[in-house]
Amino acid sequence: MHEIIKYFEQLTKIPHCSHKTKALETFLVNFATQRGYDTQIDNIGNILISKNDAKICLQAHYDMVCVGKAPQIDTQIVDGWMRAKDSTLGSDNGIGVAMMMALMDEGRACEFLFTNDEEVGLIGANGLNFELKSQYMLNLDSEDEGEVYIGCAGGVDIFAEKTYMHDLCEKQFYEISISNLPGGHSGVQIDENIPNAIKLFAQYCQDKDIKITTIKAGERINSIPANLKAIVASDEILPICENINIKKITKKYETIKNSKDLISLLCSFSHGVIKMNETLGIPDQSINLAQLSLENGVCRISTSARAMDNHGLSKIEKNTRDFFHKFGFDVKSEGKYPAWKPEVNIFSKIVAKEVEKIFNHVSYKAIHAGLECAVISNLYPNIKIASIGPNILSPHSIGECVEIASVLKVYEVVKNVINECE
Repeated sequence: MHEIIKYFEQLTKIPHCSHKTKALETFLVNFATQRGYDTQIDNIGNILISKNDAKICLQAHYDMVCVGKAPQIDTQIVDGWMRAKDSTLGSDNGIGVAMMMALMDEGRACEFLFTNDEEVGLIGANGLNFELKSQYMLNLDSEDEGEVYIGCAGGVDIFAEKTYMHDLCEKQFYEISISNLPGGHSGVQIDENIPNAIKLFAQYCQDKDIKITTIKAGERINSIPANLKAIVASDEILPICENINIKKITKKYETIKNSKDLISLLCSFSHGVIKMNETLGIPDQSINLAQLSLENGVCRISTSARAMDNHGLSKIEKNTRDFFHKFGFDVKSEGKYPAWKPEVNIFSKIVAKEVEKIFNHVSYKAIHAGLECAVISNLYPNIKIASIGPNILSPHSIGECVEIASVLKVYEVVKNVINECE
């Protein structure tokens, strides 16, 4: 087994869910120190590892989205693809981390930048304060071989909250559950018509006389929600439908007044692609109805909006805030990060040349997801940046998998790019 795959499997045994990365931070610092590299850590947990007079910086984030049983990760390889049993795998972005570890084993004179908490709003990138010496940066967080990414969407998380009054209810109570939908990345997979557990619940309820007590739905703000559980009341017998399980409950609860108001909000929320970018062939604007909770009358809704330019991002943010305000919700925005405007430059041309040598084809791409490149390019405007990566399917879901042959080919590209820049 190639050392990159061995290193990656080692990483899967070290818990590193977003906000809980200290163990992996310590491991990476020790790994680099043992190989003669200098290390720096900032107060956010970003790590800069360097040796000699580097001309190129390799960058990856070292946190992961934990869904299912993660951080308990049980890897398996089937037909050349590695996946995890009942959990996310962490190949986003653990494969990039493993490549950088292998390069340190070779003693490469590079800057290695490991950013923290990327998956929860690019926190690490936004807080970067290192003095980077490199002229070029190769980000290793893309998910399609043979492609050089030179642009990405900006994003913002929008949160809405409202307190509903309670009512006593004597109707029959039911537990409604939706589980194990495919889920997926709220950016790169937002146009794949993946079912959203929250929308399915709302559509099920909209033509019924239902009162709601509690709801808990969604896993992560950047994942399409795969699970939901709610307690509701109704005089009519609630039927079981595709993906929706119903169980009678003997206990009585209070329900919220204006349940129809909440159901109407969820039904009319425009989850998914808002506008396509015909030039790039990807979504231009989108929003993910990501998480929903209702407990003790307090309703909280989390959404993530994306756009390929900053004007579009501001527009969808305003429209979303206005939408929630119409339903009487308090709204706040957090974690806003800019779009990375596509540009072919001297460095992206170097990367494209080396990609074509290995894969016999190459194309420039932009991605409808947030890459740290957007933030880093604003912080370090003199550094030329490009992004590549191996084939990774269904990141942020329990279906996540990575193609091993693709990983090894991309690693050859990375080494060749380093040689060209030295």
